[in-house]
Amino acid sequence: MSLNTCRQLLMIWHSRTGAARQLAEQAEEGALEVLQELGETEQIRIKRLHCDQVQAQDLRDSHAYLFCAPENLASLSGAMKECLDRNYYEVLDQLNGRPYSALISAGSDGQGAQRQLERICTGWRLELTAPIRIFNFHAQTPEAILAPKILNEEHIAQAREAGGHLAALLCL
Repeated sequence: MSLNTCRQLLMIWHSRTGAARQLAEQAEEGALEVLQELGETEQIRIKRLHCDQVQAQDLRDSHAYLFCAPENLASLSGAMKECLDRNYYEVLDQLNGRPYSALISAGSDGQGAQRQLERICTGWRLELTAPIRIFNFHAQTPEAILAPKILNEEHIAQAREAGGHLAALLCL
């Protein structure tokens, strides 16, 4: 893909209980809606990948990023962190200035995952263009933590807004 002909929004996700996967799906829907409204469906591509599938070339081919991940034990989920670790040095100094944001599902806090992701993105010199959103599911028992999660209408609206915001930035 030529950087001059088509721009790409890459949504990278990992989920254990379905919350972050749903956030990524809803963000993609929001991005597609914005692109349709702006008549940019041919110029902007959205690529949603599970973190295990992401390669350095996917990152290089993209012009904006949305990270959707759960917080586990006060940090990013291991699979998301491994994805970022695996690709970090291969794309270092090649993504400078590109926009990003994130959607983090959490049982009670989420700020540890946010700080960890922000440090990685700072190293990549990405530009945070919308506040990172933390979706707190108030899960405090083992049963509640492991239970499948379902987004409410507010979660859906916020995820769609995040995806739409990044897609609109690529139209500028």
